[in-house]
Amino acid sequence: MRTRLVLHSARLLDPGTGAFLPETALAVSDDGRISALGDDREIRALAGPASTVVDLKGAVVTPGFVDGHLHPVTGAELTHGLDLSYCADLDDVREALAREVRNLDRGQWLFGWGLDPNVFGDRPVGIAPFDAVLDGIPAFLLLFDAHSALASRRALELAGVDGPRTFDQASAEVVCDADGRPTGLLQEDAACELVERVAPRPTREESRERLAETLRGMAAAGLTGGHAMDANGDSLALYGELDAAGELPLRLRVAPWCQPGTDADGVRALIEQQGLGGELWRVAGVKLFMDGTIDNGTAWLERPDCHGESTHAFWPDPEAYTRIIGELHRAGVPTATHAIGDAAVRHVLDSVEKARAGGDGGGAVRHRVEHIETVPDDTLRRFAELGVLASMQPTHCCDFTRADHTDNWSRRLGEERAARAWRCRDLSESGATVVLGSDWPIAPFPPLGVMAGARHRRPSRDLGQAPHGPEQALTPLEALRGITTAAAYAAGEEHEAGRLAMGYRADLTALAADPLTTPSTDLPDVPVRLTTVSGRVTFRAADL
Repeated sequence: MRTRLVLHSARLLDPGTGAFLPETALAVSDDGRISALGDDREIRALAGPASTVVDLKGAVVTPGFVDGHLHPVTGAELTHGLDLSYCADLDDVREALAREVRNLDRGQWLFGWGLDPNVFGDRPVGIAPFDAVLDGIPAFLLLFDAHSALASRRALELAGVDGPRTFDQASAEVVCDADGRPTGLLQEDAACELVERVAPRPTREESRERLAETLRGMAAAGLTGGHAMDANGDSLALYGELDAAGELPLRLRVAPWCQPGTDADGVRALIEQQGLGGELWRVAGVKLFMDGTIDNGTAWLERPDCHGESTHAFWPDPEAYTRIIGELHRAGVPTATHAIGDAAVRHVLDSVEKARAGGDGGGAVRHRVEHIETVPDDTLRRFAELGVLASMQPTHCCDFTRADHTDNWSRRLGEERAARAWRCRDLSESGATVVLGSDWPIAPFPPLGVMAGARHRRPSRDLGQAPHGPEQALTPLEALRGITTAAAYAAGEEHEAGRLAMGYRADLTALAADPLTTPSTDLPDVPVRLTTVSGRVTFRAADL
């Protein structure tokens, strides 16, 4: 078999042991797998006329970085709006909106994203502080958690939203004042869709190019793959088009959603959809939601938050969720469930335990819980006991909470539960497999930043601030495994991905420095030198 790629003058880092391999070069065959490891001279000799040969000049090569939780298509669309994530208070938001309004044509919509509810301080979250600047402007401002949004008065008018609504999603809500008038706050996907459906949408060509550009950026950041937690809209078709054109630079594992109200036919359709895909993407698993978010009062907690909110599940009947988990398990379909609050996490674990007791699917079906923002001690051990993976996004703790618990998330929970924030270390030490990701566009996707956050737990914009729960920090090796070996295991691919070994896929990331010895605060700035997927170069530094 011919050689597709030769990398030499490299330091090959094995995340299994945390040590460098004795070899300094590797070759990749036409099937996209590592076909040889050795010294520079013997591996260079394997190159043919059509081979790509790269002198890595001492760069560190690891198995390719995989983001365990992201939303590529949704993110590509959302991040073309106004970035409000840098706004620290209401004045910042008003100024940003005013600048954007000056550039709008008459009747044009304003889209924003990344709005932090902490900008409201002790005021209720609503559109009122921005009424003057958005007078007559249809605007849709997504809060940072992407589970809630603010709609301007004009946007609500265009959508015909003038009072409360009832939804299948139990925690979805058009928030209204005491007189029944909408405040502009829309909770959860079903409520947000009321306004989104009347807003202008990008053309198919615009969506395709935005996605392609986003994925190229991810490859340049060192990502070789991602677990895409939705198949909304044209997502699958767009992945298929890019893949067929040779323009898909990441290997994507896609989990379509199963929402409350899904009937037996809907569940069968999700099962039949498994395995659909192309060379670099496939449908593998189903994404469900057990609750919303703590910041907007839609999580499911065992005790209410300080506002008396976050008291119920996303599913009006949580047992309907349990039945569907059982059906999917028996069909051999892995699930990934969004569960943030302690009651939500507990119910997911209970449901998986019941499904496993029912047999059929067996231990080969790897179920996951996504986010796990606060859990009590008695929940930790159950992840390992049930073989449930813990999918964590440590940068959410870094950038959306504070060590002194003065942030909205911590205030809502109170000291006891805020002290149990993102228990990455406790979950790892209890035997759980901890998969790391960004949840982009909720947080930035560069994987070096995700690993750094797992280690330092400090705000990315001000690393001089105190860490939130430093005792929950991961070691450098644990953080590296979280985006390499753990991601491979979560996908059931540990026998062909996540290692630098003969026969393994040549999804590779090369860095200018050793990620295990680089200080956590410096790690995000380490240059990515090369990224390959199946031995095809998806990013290459200009001087290589």
